[in-house]
Amino acid sequence: MAFPKSFTPANIADKLDETGLRGKNFVFLTDWKREQLVSLFEAAEMMEPFWRQQLTLMRGRILATIFFQPSTRTRFSTENAMLRLGGSVLSESNPAHSSSTAKGESLSDYLRTVSTYADVIALRHYDAEDVFRSIGGASVPVISGGWGDVTHPTQGILDLYTCYRAFGNFESMRIMIATSDLSRARSGHSFAMGLAQMGAEIVYVGTSANKIQDVIEGKLREVGANYKIHNDLSHKEMMELMSGCDACYLPGCSVPKDDPEARAAFIDKIKPFYITLEDLMEVKRHTGRTVGVMHSLPRNAVEFEGAIDDSEFQLYFRQMAFSVPIRMAIIAGIVGVR
Repeated sequence: MAFPKSFTPANIADKLDETGLRGKNFVFLTDWKREQLVSLFEAAEMMEPFWRQQLTLMRGRILATIFFQPSTRTRFSTENAMLRLGGSVLSESNPAHSSSTAKGESLSDYLRTVSTYADVIALRHYDAEDVFRSIGGASVPVISGGWGDVTHPTQGILDLYTCYRAFGNFESMRIMIATSDLSRARSGHSFAMGLAQMGAEIVYVGTSANKIQDVIEGKLREVGANYKIHNDLSHKEMMELMSGCDACYLPGCSVPKDDPEARAAFIDKIKPFYITLEDLMEVKRHTGRTVGVMHSLPRNAVEFEGAIDDSEFQLYFRQMAFSVPIRMAIIAGIVGVR
């Protein structure tokens, strides 16, 4: 028997090279093939033991985080990831008021300027179209930390990685994505794009009044996604559908608190989607299936019962622990290890 060349101790640099991320923007999960995503997951697993320690893979490298929208989890985990890799961070959490954009600088010029000081940029922005027009101004790779209502791939890859660690075999996986407003569910759609690339079945539950954007469905169709959309279900119908799924993902609400009319509309529409601990226990009694509840956070009290927090069905707080190692792998893969 001839032993393969790969029969050597694992090398994180080789695994990162397999991802094909080096020098690329991170925008849609449909941009990456299954094999590349698996390599990314394997790199993240290699980094998991160090997510509270420090490596030296990014020593001398700088990440710039530019967040035009509020963020806790995405911003902190992205910055933490770079710091755990041994790199440094330049952070701008309020660029609309404290950077030159407040003086009228275009996003393209802003990205070109920041590229002078950083090796990679993580950008969150409220206007996806402006980003797509302006991203060419950057001379270093740009990671989407959420652009408009269209894409949030680092949240999507975190959700995908959580499923990888929890369930393993994507081909037999069936995931529900449920929200009253599929037109705004950027994290849920990013998750779906990753699920599509991995061969999982996607069950959308939404409303006919707030349909998926054409650009999202176009991306899903391009990669042959196995998905079906169910609109305007009763709570009972939704739970019956959920009983055949491995997890239910709730993308949450990105409407700011200072837009009370929009938030009130969201909260009113989300009521039929409310999930209780008893709902999940009833599914388990009838099917033997433990359906995990996932959420991009922050949550609203009207989305699901707080009692799920301390139950076997809770995955949303567990997801956060995986956010640093998977983002460590993304950053190291994009910047490249010397």
